[in-house]
Amino acid sequence: MIDLREVDWRERARGFAAAAGGAPVTYGLIALCCAVFLMSPLSGFNPVYGDADALLAAQAGYFERWGVIPSELLDGSAHAALTPLTALFVHGSWLHLLGNMLFLYVFGAMAEERMGRVEFTLFYLVCGYFALVAYAVVHADSDQTLVGASGAISAVLGAFLYLFPKARVTSLFPFLFFLPLRFPAWIVLVFWFVLQWLAARGAGSGPGVAYLAHVAGFAAGFLYAWVRFRGTRVKVPATATEGESQP
Repeated sequence: MIDLREVDWRERARGFAAAAGGAPVTYGLIALCCAVFLMSPLSGFNPVYGDADALLAAQAGYFERWGVIPSELLDGSAHAALTPLTALFVHGSWLHLLGNMLFLYVFGAMAEERMGRVEFTLFYLVCGYFALVAYAVVHADSDQTLVGASGAISAVLGAFLYLFPKARVTSLFPFLFFLPLRFPAWIVLVFWFVLQWLAARGAGSGPGVAYLAHVAGFAAGFLYAWVRFRGTRVKVPATATEGESQP
């Protein structure tokens, strides 16, 4: 029987990340989110939705159909109950999509290797669902549509913080003139979480970034990893791929 506390997860993660198709769930989620966006009226590439006013109407209808509307979520309908899942694959713009996919690419592969494919898939979906529901419950009267994978990806970040706290991550910080600097994951992710927490306290329920969903997802991911892998996290520095400081 292998004692996981003695496994050098740094070497395993390096070999895993380098192997072709080594993180099929992570890469599959990225591909699916990109495909959904390209086929949707939000990308502007699908001629079936028309242009000008017709395109704007299609975009509004698309958000209402697949996104979470907090004021409708708790009404008991089957469609509303499914929207926290469908919303995980809907993004409002190219910047929204690419920012989320970058973070999933950077942190997802090592978390998937640590958890396993099936567990990581369930973890991603359940935590993402929870994050969106948590936001909706707090803003139960809001009619603003909530979309994006940020809650699920925040959960991946939370789990990564517990599992690989010493992993070196290359980050760009605006107040340091965007210089690429390498820091342990715990510094980058704790800093990120504090920013989300402060932003969530000052944010309302109107249009913008759902910071509370980020906070809820991150907390859920960290707590899951703490319960599930307590005593078995990485004991030595690990290497992560490069990423930015904000999703």
